[in-house]
Amino acid sequence: MTLPHILLSLVLITATILVIFFVRAVFYKQLSAKWRYHLWFLLITVLTLPFIPIHLLTGLSFFDQGRQQITPSAQKRFGFADQNEQWMVDFGTSVSRFDDTFIHAVFVSIWIGGMIFFLLLTLYHYAKLQRLVKAASRIQNQKVENAFSDCMAELQITNKLTNLESPAIQTPMTFGWLKTYILLPKNIELYLSDDEIRHVLLHELHHYKSKHIKVNYIFVVYQIVYWFHPLVWKAFKEMRLDRELACDTEVLLTLGQREYKAYGQTIMRFLERNSRFLYLTNPLHSSKKAFKNTKSYNIAFFYWRVKSGAQLKKPWVVFAGLTRFCIAQFPFLTATAVSTERYQFDESQAVVEDYSTYFAGNEGSFVLYSLTSDQFEIYNKEKSVRRVSPNSSYKIYTALMALELGVIGRDDSWLEWDGVEYEDEAWNSGQDLKSAMSQSVTWYFQELDERIKQRNIQSFVNQLDYGNKDLSGGLNHYWLESSLKISPVEQVELLHSFYTNQLDFKEEHVQFVKEVMKLEENQKGTLYGKTGTGIVNGHAINGWFIGFVETETDTYFFATNIQQKIMHMEARLLKSLYPFCQAKEFID
Repeated sequence: MTLPHILLSLVLITATILVIFFVRAVFYKQLSAKWRYHLWFLLITVLTLPFIPIHLLTGLSFFDQGRQQITPSAQKRFGFADQNEQWMVDFGTSVSRFDDTFIHAVFVSIWIGGMIFFLLLTLYHYAKLQRLVKAASRIQNQKVENAFSDCMAELQITNKLTNLESPAIQTPMTFGWLKTYILLPKNIELYLSDDEIRHVLLHELHHYKSKHIKVNYIFVVYQIVYWFHPLVWKAFKEMRLDRELACDTEVLLTLGQREYKAYGQTIMRFLERNSRFLYLTNPLHSSKKAFKNTKSYNIAFFYWRVKSGAQLKKPWVVFAGLTRFCIAQFPFLTATAVSTERYQFDESQAVVEDYSTYFAGNEGSFVLYSLTSDQFEIYNKEKSVRRVSPNSSYKIYTALMALELGVIGRDDSWLEWDGVEYEDEAWNSGQDLKSAMSQSVTWYFQELDERIKQRNIQSFVNQLDYGNKDLSGGLNHYWLESSLKISPVEQVELLHSFYTNQLDFKEEHVQFVKEVMKLEENQKGTLYGKTGTGIVNGHAINGWFIGFVETETDTYFFATNIQQKIMHMEARLLKSLYPFCQAKEFID
C-alpha cells in the first residue's frame, strides 16, 4: 500500500463519515433508529477498502496460474554476451531524492504501536469480563428466571443463553463471541418491579436477536485499526447510540402502547451508571446527558409516529443513495492505484515460467513475447505488471519523437557537447544518435527533450500509451526515477507495436531507431536492445534490459527488470540474465 493510496483512502473515509452525519441530520425524523444504525455498515465497507488488494477490487486476476508451464530444463543460449560485453554497460545519472523511508517507518511504527496499545487494552477488559463471569452466579430468584424464560419464548429465541447475576456491576449487559452471556446486577428484583425486569430482559435479548453483540466486536476491531482517526471514534460513538435506539425501537414494537412510558422510565434508571469494559459489551447505560435526552426523545418520538403514522415511506431510497456514494468510491480508489502502480494485463495468452535461477537471488521480473505464437512467457507475475521508472530504456522513444518532429534527421543527428564534465569520458564529446544510444548519453536525450518541448512529449506519450503517461517530474527528469513509470509487460507490448509500426510513425524513422538499437548478430539471430539503470543518491535501485531478437522463424520481444539496491546492477543484470535466449527453436 503506497502513501498516496493511504492518503486517498483516509480522505474518502473522512468524506464518508461526514456524508453519513449529514444524511442522519437531514433525515433524522424520517429515518427510523434501525435505518440510522444500518447506515454505519456502509462506513465499515469504506474502512475495509484500503486493505483489499487492488486486483480483487477491480475484479481482475492478472494471470492464469492454471496454465501448463514450460520448464527451462534444457536450454541453449544465443551467446551474444560471450562475444562482446561493451553494450552491457549502462552508465546512469544519479538523481537526488529525499529518502522518506525513515519517516515512513516512524509513522508505520506509531500506527502499529497504537494498535498494539488498544489491542492490549481491549484484551485487558476482555480478561476482566472473563473473571467477572467466573465470579458470577446463576440467577437465584425464580421470578427473574421465569421472566427470562417468558421473554425468550416471546422473542422465539431457541438458542441457549447464559443468564447470570453479579454484585460487581451496576447495569445489565450482554456480551460474548462464541458463548453469549446476559449479566444482571445482583438482587435486581429488590429494586425493579416485574414489568421493569421484563423490560430489561427484552432489551438485552433484542440485542442478541439483532446480532448486535457479534457485530460489536467487528466495530471494536476497526476502532483499534483506525485508533488515530478522531472522526472514526466519533462515528463509532454515534453508531453505538444508534444501536441502542434501534434496540429500544424493537422493544417498543414488542410492547403495547400502554407500556411505552414505563419502558422509558425503566431505561432511564440505568443511564447514569458506568461501564468499565470499553466497548466489549452492550450495556444498558450512558454517562452522557445527551444520550439521556436522545433516549427520551426517541421513545417519545416513536410514540408520536405510532399515533400519527408519520414515517418515511421509502427509507431504503436514502440508504440506496448513500450506498451508491460508497460504491462510487471503488473505481475512483482503484483507478488511481491501478493507473499509477499496476498495469491491467489480459492473461489469456500468458504462461507463467520459473526463471528464478537467472536472477541470482535478486528480485526481478521477465517477460517474453513470441510474434509467431502470439504468446507471453512471464516470470514473477506480480512484478511484471508493477510500474517503475523506465530510465534509459525510454531513450528509444525520445529518439523516435525527435525524428518524427524533425528535431534530428537520419543524417543530421549530431549534437554538440554541453561542456559539463561527466564521469564517463565517452559523454564528454559531441554525439550523434547512434553513439548516444550505444553509450546511453543522458545529456543528449535531455537536450532532445528540451527541443521537442513538453507539450509535444505529452502528446507522443499519450499516443504511445506509455505506462502512466505522467510527465509531472519535470522536462529533464520525468523518466529518471521520477513520475513516468511503466511495467515490463507494457514495455514488451510497446516494443511489439514499435517493431510492427502500429503507432503510425514514418517507416524510415522506425527503421533508423531499430538500427541504432542493434547490439549483436550471429548465425542464430540479431539482438536489438536498450539498457537502463536507475540511480538514486548514488545507489543503483532499478535495472532494465529491453529489446527484441530476430531469428529466421520468429521475433521475440523481451523486458527484464531488477529492483534492488546493488551497485553495478547493469553488469549483474546482463551477465546473469538471458532467459530471452530460451526461444522455442533453441530448446532441445
